[in-house]
Amino acid sequence: MKLEIVAPLGKIYEGEVKEITLPGEDGEFGVLDGHAPLVSTLKAGTIDIKKDSGEELVAINWGYVEVTPQKATIIVDEAVPLSASEGHDIADAVAKAKKLMADFAESNQALAYTEGKIESVARNF
Repeated sequence: MKLEIVAPLGKIYEGEVKEITLPGEDGEFGVLDGHAPLVSTLKAGTIDIKKDSGEELVAINWGYVEVTPQKATIIVDEAVPLSASEGHDIADAVAKAKKLMADFAESNQALAYTEGKIESVARNF
């Protein structure tokens, strides 16, 4: 399945993926290739991207997703990719992602859950 994540300043991610997990307004949900068409709003959290080569996270503040059976297009207001393979400092990305979550998380529980996911990326690099 093709995934595209777009922010006002350009594309954050584009590529083939096996599965994505999204922070929907009504809770997390997963999308696989062949998923039924849908449009949903997204809240502050992380997009979990699973590929053949591993897993990546992208922290977002809010946005929308359009899913078709072959593609998911995500439009976000602001995003921070959490991947050391992008050629940036993972510690800096983790700090930016935590700030993004702190500014937009609607509850302490949601903030703690998302920060835990972000910290797990930092421990793996």
